[in-house]
Amino acid sequence: MPNRLKLNARVKGKSLSLIVNGKPHQVPSADAEMPLVHLLRNDLELTGTKLGCGKGECGSCTVLLDGQPIRSCLTPVSAAVGKSVTTIEGLGSPAQPHPVQAAFITEQAAQCGYCTAGMVVESAALLARNTQPGLDEVKEALDGHLCRCGSHQRVLRAVLRASGREQP
Repeated sequence: MPNRLKLNARVKGKSLSLIVNGKPHQVPSADAEMPLVHLLRNDLELTGTKLGCGKGECGSCTVLLDGQPIRSCLTPVSAAVGKSVTTIEGLGSPAQPHPVQAAFITEQAAQCGYCTAGMVVESAALLARNTQPGLDEVKEALDGHLCRCGSHQRVLRAVLRASGREQP
């Protein structure tokens, strides 16, 4: 069971510096222990990152922190200070989608879309560290991501497509 966050610690009179999707942000008088997902969604209006279970179990809130996938519902803002955060919005754009985003579209790997951002971000991190993962490696990377719509096979095909591998 993950540790519970302390939601009452404040950084008074200071601003926190972090980089989100390549842009520096100062967060004045921020609640240093507030979950990062709340800062992203509410203050920075980056709503692609979803808050699902709030316990780090579903993967909907996955973002990259200095290139590593993390659950932003369990990560306090203070853990991102001075670091680079990448959300789904920072991976690509409609005009130039990230290869994983393009593959998810081609494979129609999203149903309701609630879990999609977390899976895309996690998959992008996987491909950044291993450009040619096998099916078992993709399954292992996405093991902690829940999808109630049942698009798992399409998701696996999309990640393999993005890597240039054959489809399962």
